[in-house]
Amino acid sequence: MRIFATKSFGRFCRRERVDDLHLCEAIERAERGLIDADLGSGLIKQRVARVGQGRSGGFRVLLAYQPRIRAAFLYGFAKSERGNVDGDELARLRRAASEMLSWNNAQIGRLLAAGEWREIKSNDEEEQD
Repeated sequence: MRIFATKSFGRFCRRERVDDLHLCEAIERAERGLIDADLGSGLIKQRVARVGQGRSGGFRVLLAYQPRIRAAFLYGFAKSERGNVDGDELARLRRAASEMLSWNNAQIGRLLAAGEWREIKSNDEEEQD
């Protein structure tokens, strides 16, 4: 399983002090089938805890997710700031998730080299091109 964060999601994490450990925990829950919301087209929503608090009042993160293969964090927000994403945002994020999950390792490598994506975690069980 490879786990990534987009550049814009990285800014959200720095601003809100969300660390990689909490992001990996969200993926581990998804891998166990504990997905907070399946939004379609490979897009899921997971809850992530605030520093020193629990998940319920924390952050909501949207990510492209393909079990045992790849996850890419796309968007995050505090539950206290907004209830959810609107219809247009959701459609855009679904399209992005679907496209991202189709990319091969060479395409991902270019994003990493350009600094548009950051790899959070990689296991040896990575998909082969």
